[in-house]
Amino acid sequence: MEHRLNGLLVRFIDPKQHPQTATFQKSLLKHRDCLLVFLYNLEVPPDNNASERAIRNVKVKQKVSGQFKTGQNDFCVLRSLIDTLKKRELDIFAYLSQIMASPAT
Repeated sequence: MEHRLNGLLVRFIDPKQHPQTATFQKSLLKHRDCLLVFLYNLEVPPDNNASERAIRNVKVKQKVSGQFKTGQNDFCVLRSLIDTLKKRELDIFAYLSQIMASPAT
């Protein structure tokens, strides 16, 4: 896969004829070392489904209510925190209690 990808990335793409494709190729070349990490590290998923699931709650809230009137930053921080604790299989209530008990900075 690595060899085949390298072969595709070195092909010339005329930026005047295919500007978006040339830009995409340039981006892939820039981030080449991060493209196939999942082949060598089994803890890295080959897709971004988890990231998309993480933002689903926000999108549903926006769709149902039409928008956030206030508190969107707080909602996003809490949602991110809860999702991270879930992924790490940690006690959500214990960590949220600990955060609430600690002095504000």
